[in-house]
Amino acid sequence: MNVSPLDLRQQRFHSRLRGFDKVEVTAFLTAVAEDYEQALRDTDQLRQEVARLEAVLKEHREHEQNLRATLTTAQRLSDDIKATAEKDAERIIREAEGRSQLLLDKTQARLEDVQREIDGLKLTRRDVETTIESTIQTLRNTLDFIREQDNRERDEKILFHRPRHTDPVDIHEPRRVASSQPA
Repeated sequence: MNVSPLDLRQQRFHSRLRGFDKVEVTAFLTAVAEDYEQALRDTDQLRQEVARLEAVLKEHREHEQNLRATLTTAQRLSDDIKATAEKDAERIIREAEGRSQLLLDKTQARLEDVQREIDGLKLTRRDVETTIESTIQTLRNTLDFIREQDNRERDEKILFHRPRHTDPVDIHEPRRVASSQPA
């Protein structure tokens, strides 16, 4: 049985001999009714507050779920970006290593070509030096020969222009005759 504050106020008791004081009982019932009425108002107010707090809690839970979903999505996106960046970095490094190896190979080949050219030029230089030395030696020999010829011709001219003595000629000593042919 639910008793309302109005029921408490309107409740009437039968009188009996030696019963309770009516004014006191009525005052007590009125006080109880007022307290009960206040308790019902407080309960109603608390129910409204609980409903409001449950709505706020529900809203917070929805926000929390949204935040969790956002964080999960952000974490996945971050992991995807990181994985993609790592793959790109590995690809770039592989490409760079390939290009650098290609450049090293080309450089090594060019170095070998240049070294062969240098070796060829050294051989050519030796050949030229040998040729020059040979030409110089030939020219010296020719110059020596020409000088010797000039000296002979001059000696013969001097002998040819000297006055002759009437000395007997030694038949064992050959007579010098100027010749235009090399000896």
